[in-house]
Amino acid sequence: MISQFFVLSQRGDNIVFRDYRGDVQKASAEIFFRKVKFWKEDGNEEAPPVFNLDGVNYFHVKVVGLLFVATTRNNLSPSLALELLQRIARVIKDYLGLLNEESLRKNFVLVYELLDEVVDFGYVQTTSTEVLKSYIFNEPIVLDASRLPPLGPASLFMQGNKRMPGTAVTKSVVAHEPGGRKREEIFVDIIEKISVTFSSSGYILTSEIDGTIQMKSYLTGNPEIKLALNDDLSIGRGSISNYSGSSGAGAVILDDCNFHESVHLDSFDVDRTLTLVPSDGEFPVMNYRITQEFKPPFIINTLIEEAGSLKAEVVLKIRAEFPSSITANTILVEMPLPSCTTRVNFELESGIVGQTADFKESNKKLEWNMKKIVGGSEHTLRAKLNFSQEWHGNITKEAGPVSMTFTIPMYNPSRLQVKYLQIAKKTKAYNPYRWVRYVTQANSYVARI
Repeated sequence: MISQFFVLSQRGDNIVFRDYRGDVQKASAEIFFRKVKFWKEDGNEEAPPVFNLDGVNYFHVKVVGLLFVATTRNNLSPSLALELLQRIARVIKDYLGLLNEESLRKNFVLVYELLDEVVDFGYVQTTSTEVLKSYIFNEPIVLDASRLPPLGPASLFMQGNKRMPGTAVTKSVVAHEPGGRKREEIFVDIIEKISVTFSSSGYILTSEIDGTIQMKSYLTGNPEIKLALNDDLSIGRGSISNYSGSSGAGAVILDDCNFHESVHLDSFDVDRTLTLVPSDGEFPVMNYRITQEFKPPFIINTLIEEAGSLKAEVVLKIRAEFPSSITANTILVEMPLPSCTTRVNFELESGIVGQTADFKESNKKLEWNMKKIVGGSEHTLRAKLNFSQEWHGNITKEAGPVSMTFTIPMYNPSRLQVKYLQIAKKTKAYNPYRWVRYVTQANSYVARI
């Protein structure tokens, strides 16, 4: 059971606060934020998602810049508390359409009504958007998405001049379009978070994909849906031996997977088709994991050379290994530097826009930001380091490793595909919009030096 639930802004403002049991001090939100803000005592680590302070257990997750927090004095399972916070955030987003500070403040009556139905005296009742529709009576005040900056989840699906509809991100599942009509559409997103570790010579040491097929339905009447995946999809490490070649001759091989409770697998073993009746709101249809080696989207090359007793030079090269028709967004390359580094001079490629480089002196880290990278291109950063004392050791032992974060819309390294999305027809004229989107993100992308 939980004692309190609250949502804080990045500044520490208390946006939503609900005390369920009265056994934790009212100032817990301020105590929590002060502890998290000043946690970086050594300049290296952030506050863990779970910690104990003066007998109170604090659980928190960060969702689109907002801190969702639960407190309790009981010995509560951390995984249960964190999953509850994620589900509360998802339910609120389903009802408000857009999850940010402004939407929470404008819809605080609806949010408190949701919280009272989701949790009763600290005990979880339900986190189902569909079930909650029977008990929630307040209508959401929907923000005008047209005046919002093109940042956040909706921008993940921007691709050149084409833009996949982002209404699934900024649309409530309970509010109707102007005029009382509801737009019939369904979104299926294949989101893959990849983890890759390269050796100093560029070989792949570890590689893994954590993927999910996420669905958000705006279909009235909850019609039955059939979702067909690759014919050559196999599950289990033992299935690799059924294919020739180290990569399974193009086959998609999952180590393991699990499905949402609404999914029927009657024909999955025969034709790789999932049948389900989607509930209102957003939910994961299928989660999967792949540890078989795959082609990484980026190759990182690093060169460090001493240029005297008090100087050194670092050369970073990033090469995009995906097709030129695809563009990666919001790329950040970070590299820890020796502790005696005092100044860094950068040389960026001439004529390239949207790139910046900075030296964070507080934690001795090099940061290279790129707004976008087109597939097949290569980018180089040169950095000249100045030290406060003469260097006697091996510089590569204290510098690095190089880490990278990025987002690549309409690309997935596993090659898992949705062949078709079939919706049971109510009438001959019934033809809802179907959107299938792909995105790859870096979970842990590291190159040793």
